Amino acid sequence: MSKALRVPIFYLPIFVGLLMWELAARTGLLDPSICPSLGATLAAFARLIDKGHLLENAWISLFRQSSGFFLAASFGILSGMLMAQSRWVFNVLEPLLRATFPLPKSALIPLFILWLGIGDAAKVAAVFLGCLLPVVISTYNAARGVNKQLLWSAWSLGTAKWLIPWKIVFPAALPEIMSGLRIALALSFTLMVSAEFLIGNRGLGTLIGTLGEDGDYPGMFAAVLAVTLLGFAADRLFLWLNNRLLRWRD
Repeated sequence: MSKALRVPIFYLPIFVGLLMWELAARTGLLDPSICPSLGATLAAFARLIDKGHLLENAWISLFRQSSGFFLAASFGILSGMLMAQSRWVFNVLEPLLRATFPLPKSALIPLFILWLGIGDAAKVAAVFLGCLLPVVISTYNAARGVNKQLLWSAWSLGTAKWLIPWKIVFPAALPEIMSGLRIALALSFTLMVSAEFLIGNRGLGTLIGTLGEDGDYPGMFAAVLAVTLLGFAADRLFLWLNNRLLRWRD
């Protein structure tokens, strides 16, 4: 199948879903007072852009989301690699992972607000902690699962021991690390909206809550649509980067 046909077919279910949403609203299957049509949502989307509310809050939310995500990615990859290479680091960090893994990260948002205030720091911390565990676990498992023959070959060719983790283990583990990063990327948007929704005066999460409280449901749906589009665009960009970094697998 040619690429010209593959792309429209891939996105066809999305367009079918949007069409069914519009038809259900127009035929009365959905109550327009609580579930506005796609047309009303898009009109509210344009209105919020025209007033500047959507773009201003989107930039603020993206800053919080990207800051927390990139901090978690950096610290998580480093921690996972060190856990795989050092038994001492593993013994220190593994109990912490066991204790925090089952804990709902959104439950810690009020604590972050108490400790860090209602500014950006609390939201970034919530995103960071929620994204950290998938990155650490995927990196550790990937690094531990690297084929030993690759390590033996590197040693036999004279590669310095301290270079092995970063020249051999990390590239070999990168596909699984990227999978963990993609999961963390999706979580970062969820946690960003949750933190802003609970408390704050700016951001898309706050905008969603404010519009809902004011009864502007088309505007609320438009803000939710904005978060969805940002998350979708971030995921597509990540997949493009993933394919570029891992093109050697082809």
